[in-house]
Amino acid sequence: MEQMEREPRMPHPRPDQPTALPPTRDSATLLVAAVILHDRATDHVLLLQRGPQAKFAPNHWDFPGGKNDPGEPVTATAIRELHEETGVTVGPKDLRLAHVIHNAWGVDAPGGFVTVVFSADEWSGHPENREPHKHAHVRWTPTTALPTPFVKSTAAALHHHLTGDGPQISESGWG
Repeated sequence: MEQMEREPRMPHPRPDQPTALPPTRDSATLLVAAVILHDRATDHVLLLQRGPQAKFAPNHWDFPGGKNDPGEPVTATAIRELHEETGVTVGPKDLRLAHVIHNAWGVDAPGGFVTVVFSADEWSGHPENREPHKHAHVRWTPTTALPTPFVKSTAAALHHHLTGDGPQISESGWG
């Protein structure tokens, strides 16, 4: 009877030992989160304008959002970035999936990036520009008079949100 060769059994990792190597920034897909705050009573959305020195889309309008920290759930990223940039607070239960953007390449993401866009109708606090070194303006804007230029991928996410199409996926740069 032919005997099957078994793979050697890996020892159980110690609690202080990582179980996987961390991804490198050069090849990993960057995870980003953004939030559409929509005041339905006034039909305004909260937007920020990227500053003139921004590496990506200078002077373009966009949603509050930013990069995921290692080990951070994407909902926590959305909540943290919204608060860091605007001072507005949302709870995890207030976030609803609005859109997913998957790009093959980005300024800080040569391996591509995925932006998970959430929407929220409930929040606390009054928006202010808490990162004036990054953003020129933070303001409520009527959905019928959106400023330009607007970041193309998030403009599509906002369009789907406002038309009630439900969560959609946008892909770009894949060939």
